[in-house]
Amino acid sequence: MKKKTKPAKRQIKSGNSVPKKKPVPERGISRDTNQQFPIVGIGASAGGLEALELFLNNVPAKSGMAFVIVQHLDPTHKGIMVELLKRFTPMTVVQVKDLMQVNPDSVYVIPPNKDLSILHGKLHLFNPTASHGLRLPIDFFFRSLADDLHDKSIGVILSGMGSDGTLGLRAIKEKAGSVFVQAPASAKFDGMPRSVIEAGLADVIAPVEELPGRIIDYLNSLFLTDRVAAPLESKIMSALDKIFIILRTKTGHDFSQYKKSTVYRRIERRMGIHQIDRIEAYVRFLQENSQEAELFFRELLIGVTSFFRNPEMWEHLKVKVLPELLSARKTGGILRAWIPGCSTGEEAYSLAIIFREAIKDVKPVRNFSLQIFATDLDKDAIDNARAGIYPANIAADVSPARMHRFFVQEEGGLRVSREIREMVIFAPQNVIMDPPFTKIDILICRNLLIYLTQELQKKLLPLFHYSLNPGGVLFLGSAETIGAFTGLFKPMDDKMKIYRKLAGIPGNKQIKFPSIYSPSQQMELTRDVVRKPYPHFQEMADKLILQEYAPAAALTNDKGDILYISGRTGKYLEPAAGKVNWNLFVMAQEGLRYKLPGAFRKAIEGKGTITIREVKVKRNGGVQAIDISIRYITDPGLLSGMLLTVFTDAAKPTGGKASGKLLESLTQNTQILELERELMQANHEIQTTREEMQASQEELKSLNEELQSANEELQSTNEELTTSKEEMQSMNEELQTVNNELQAKVNEYSNINNDMKNLLDSTDIATLFLDETLKVRRFTSRTSQIIKLIPGDVGRPITDIVSDLVYPELEADAHEVMQTLIFVEKQIATTGGRCFQVRIMPYHTIENRIDGLVITFTEITESKKLESELSRTQADLKKQIKKQKTKN
Repeated sequence: MKKKTKPAKRQIKSGNSVPKKKPVPERGISRDTNQQFPIVGIGASAGGLEALELFLNNVPAKSGMAFVIVQHLDPTHKGIMVELLKRFTPMTVVQVKDLMQVNPDSVYVIPPNKDLSILHGKLHLFNPTASHGLRLPIDFFFRSLADDLHDKSIGVILSGMGSDGTLGLRAIKEKAGSVFVQAPASAKFDGMPRSVIEAGLADVIAPVEELPGRIIDYLNSLFLTDRVAAPLESKIMSALDKIFIILRTKTGHDFSQYKKSTVYRRIERRMGIHQIDRIEAYVRFLQENSQEAELFFRELLIGVTSFFRNPEMWEHLKVKVLPELLSARKTGGILRAWIPGCSTGEEAYSLAIIFREAIKDVKPVRNFSLQIFATDLDKDAIDNARAGIYPANIAADVSPARMHRFFVQEEGGLRVSREIREMVIFAPQNVIMDPPFTKIDILICRNLLIYLTQELQKKLLPLFHYSLNPGGVLFLGSAETIGAFTGLFKPMDDKMKIYRKLAGIPGNKQIKFPSIYSPSQQMELTRDVVRKPYPHFQEMADKLILQEYAPAAALTNDKGDILYISGRTGKYLEPAAGKVNWNLFVMAQEGLRYKLPGAFRKAIEGKGTITIREVKVKRNGGVQAIDISIRYITDPGLLSGMLLTVFTDAAKPTGGKASGKLLESLTQNTQILELERELMQANHEIQTTREEMQASQEELKSLNEELQSANEELQSTNEELTTSKEEMQSMNEELQTVNNELQAKVNEYSNINNDMKNLLDSTDIATLFLDETLKVRRFTSRTSQIIKLIPGDVGRPITDIVSDLVYPELEADAHEVMQTLIFVEKQIATTGGRCFQVRIMPYHTIENRIDGLVITFTEITESKKLESELSRTQADLKKQIKKQKTKN
C-alpha cells in the first residue's frame, strides 16, 4: 500500500490541548489491592504498528495495567504482531486464545480472522459474522469493554484509516469511560483519530508517545478520588450545586435535576483527566476556565445511540405496533412522532425507515405519511443529524437491504436518502423547560429518563401523556418504567417497554408544563463561586456621572423606564397623576415631552450621544431654556445598552450697556431668529411624527391581521374543543354500556366455567385439552394421576411432560387426528400395571372450527382383569369338555 503523506495540521481541540512532551513514567498506577486493575483497549489500523511500538515503548514494565490490542489484520495470513511487539516492551505479549484470563502488566493481541470480546475479565473469540467486506473488530471489542467495565473502561485510538472504533468509543463514553486519541498530526493515517475527534468523543489528544503517561496520571487521580470521596459527601453535594450554578450561568441550561450520581461520575472523570484530586479545586478550575465549562457541558450531553439499537424492539414496532396504528386510520392520513433526546438522529431515521417498510404491507392500500419531530438539547448534535451523513461502520447495525434502499454512498460516508430525510424535522429543545409537541401518535423517549431525578420523571410522564393522541404509543428505554402512572399508560409489551395511552386525564396537579427559571434565579451565584459581589446600579451610575457630568440625570433602559435618578430633577421631571409610572417620557415636563422620544430613538439607533439645545420649559410662570444630552452606554459591562439622560439649564447671553434703539433692534432680531428656529424645529418634528405614524399604521395593520388570524384559530379551537367534549361524553356513555355488557358476559362465563368444572369432576374421567401445537390448554385433576401435570405446565408441549403411559405413538396419533379429523381410540397400559382406554378427538368450537384436541383416559384395569379371568375360565371349560369327550 502506498504510504500517505500529510502536511502538518492544526490541532483539533477536545478534552485537553496537546502538552509538552513528558519523560517516560518510571512508575505505573497506584491503586489499593481491592481496586480492579485497569484494562486498556487499543484500536489501530494502517500505520498502527509504528504507533503501537511507540506506545508500548513508553509504558513502564510494572504499569499495573493490561492492554488489549485490536488491529485490522489480513484474515488469510498468520499474524506476527506478537513477535514484533515483544521487542519494544518488557511486559508479557501474547496472542489471545479463547477464555484467556486478563492479567496486569500484560499485552494481548487479537488473532487474525477473529472478533474479540470480554466478559468478567476473560477474553472470548468469535468467528466474524461477515466473511468478507466491511468488518469492524475495534467497535466490537470497545462495545464489549464498555458493557463489562462501565466507567472503568478506557479506549485508545491510534493511526488508521476509516472510522472503525468511533461507535465503540461512543458506548464507552455512555458508561462514563475515558477516551485517549493520538494527535492526527502525528499519525501516518489520521482517518480513525479524526473520526473520533469530530464526533466529540476524545478526552485527551496527544502524540502517541505521551499517551501512556497521560493514562497513568488520569488513573492515579481517579484512584485517589475514589479513596477520598466517601467522607466528603456533604462537601461534594455543596460543590455539585456550585457546578450546576456555573453551568447554568455559562450555558443557560440547568442540570440540577439530573441524577447526582451520574453527574458526579462525569466530574470524577474530568478531574482525573486534569489531575485534580479535590472537587473544590475542580469548582475553581471550572469557574476560571470557560472552555472546560463548555467541554463538561458537552460531556453531560453525550448521546449514545445507533441505528436500530435493540433490533427486537424495532421489529416489534414494525410488525405489531405500526400496523395497529395504521389500521385504526381507515382513510389514511398523517401520523406524528416525537423523539426527545434524539442525539445525532439515528433513532429518528430508524423510525422513518421501518415506517416505510411497514406501510408496504398495509391492506387495502391507503395514503399514509409520517412526520417526525426529533429534538435535543445539543445544537451540534442537531446540526449533525440534519446533515444526515454517517460513517461506513453503521453497516454493523443496518442490514445490506436497508443500506441499499435508504442510504446513498458519498465521499464523506453514507447519506440518508431524500425520502427518509424529508420525513424528519430536527430542532433544538430542552424537554425540561420548553413546551412539548402535541397531537403525537408515537413518542420515543429511550435512555433519557434514567439520567433524571425521580421528581423530574414524575413531571415528564404526565406531560408525555398530554402530548399523545388517544391510543398513542410511548416507547421507553430498557431500564425505564412508567412508575406509578399506571392510570395514564397501559403496557402493550412490558419486555419491550411499550405503553399505550389510556383515556384517563391526569389531574391538574400532575401536569406541570415546562417554564424557564426566572432571571433572578440565574443571578443567584454564591460568594464562593463568583469572586466579586454583584455591582449595584447606584455605584456604577454615580461613578459615571461624577466623572463626566455634574447636573441632574436619569438612568433608563431602552424603553425609557427609570432605573436610577441622580441630582435634583424636579425642574425637568414630575410624577404623573394616577397610577405610579416611572417612565421618563411620562414624567417629563410639558416642553420636554415631545422632544425626548425622537432624540431617545436616535441615540439608540446610532449608539451614541444626542444633544438637544434650548428646549423651552414653562416654570413658575416663566420660560426656562434647557439643554438635554442623551447618551447610549456601551462601555461598562453591566450598564451596557442603557441610556443616561442629562438635564442642564441653557447659558443666558450676556453683554454690555447699549442704547435703547439698539437694544430694541437686537431684541426684535433675536425674537425673529428664535421664531424661525422654533418653526424649523416644529416642521422637523411634524415630519418625524408623520413618519412615525406611517410606521405605526403599518405595524397596526400587520398586528390587526395577526389578531384576526389568531381569533379565527381560537374560534376553530373552541369549536374543536366543544366537539371533543361532546364526543367524550358520548364515548363515556358508550363505554359504560360496553362495560355493563362485558360484566354480564364475565358473570356468564364464570358460571359456565363452574358448570364445566363440576361436570368434568363428576364424570371421574381424566380429560386433557391441547391446542393446535399440542401444548397443554386445560386438564382435570384426574389427569395428573396419569401424566405428571401441574398448573404451571399450561402452555408447555405435552411431549415434554413425563407420563406413566406406555404410548410412544401419542404425538403421531395426535397429528393424524388434527389432519384427518377422525378420532383415534386405543387401549394403553401404564408402567404401574394399569390400563386405560385412550380416545383422541378434535376440539370443535361453537363456530365449528377445529382449535386443538380433546384426549380422554378411561380406566379399564378391572375390565381387563375380568376379561383375563373370563378367558382363563373359558379355556378351562374347553379343556374339561375335551376331556369329557375323550372319556366317552
